[in-house]
Amino acid sequence: MKILHYEVSTKTNYLNPPYGGLGSKNMDKKLIIAIDGYSSCGKSTFARLIAKELNYIFIDSGAMYRTVTLFCMRRKYINITGLNTTGILSELKDIHIDFVFNPDRNEYETFLNSENVEEEIRSMEVTSFVSRISQMPEVRARMVELQRQIGVSKGIVMDGRDIGTVVFPNADIKIFMTASIDIRAKRRHIELKSRGVNIDFEEIKRTIIARDIADENRDISPLRRADDAIILDNSRMTVDEQMVWIKEIIDKKRNGS
Repeated sequence: MKILHYEVSTKTNYLNPPYGGLGSKNMDKKLIIAIDGYSSCGKSTFARLIAKELNYIFIDSGAMYRTVTLFCMRRKYINITGLNTTGILSELKDIHIDFVFNPDRNEYETFLNSENVEEEIRSMEVTSFVSRISQMPEVRARMVELQRQIGVSKGIVMDGRDIGTVVFPNADIKIFMTASIDIRAKRRHIELKSRGVNIDFEEIKRTIIARDIADENRDISPLRRADDAIILDNSRMTVDEQMVWIKEIIDKKRNGS
């Protein structure tokens, strides 16, 4: 079986990322924080901010799958007409993904075979295909294995769609994020416009709805809320309000309450 090769760049400092810490009294208690939920809910932004505050590793699972998707698109293994599974499996071993810290942006960026693809993997075209790539058992099995390896020492924040149910079922804190379709589409629309991408609002809504259906009904690791996950509906919450909310949960967990 051909599997994806994942490589952590030697330029990446996972153990000591250059961030400050959150003012909890029990800073030595390392946690695994799993954040699941629907697309365009701000999971990655939320997870990144938590990681920065806690001086934790941020594992961008979505970026990993998006990077594989971009690779397949470039090789023309996936398009609107179908999926060339044989071609994808034949080249998975040639995919190398690095997370490299960019001091100018104060965050990690995603590299595909030494090329910075952080912006390109966020495109609408990649978004429309990523669910189909993430359904491939060979890709998912390898990603889960590597994600668990990074999380062995705890002190991580990870977002995705099966983090609290499959990747880290014993995570210390599990959050399930959601928001209304209109709110999610509006946020995505604003994000794309800020990048100079002009796209119809209704088309964004259709893409999000289709993505939800695909994520909820895929055969492998479908999107679902873990029984012990805390629901965060951030439809009417600012990012600052969400950070206040999660800080209280983290402090309670660290203090054993």
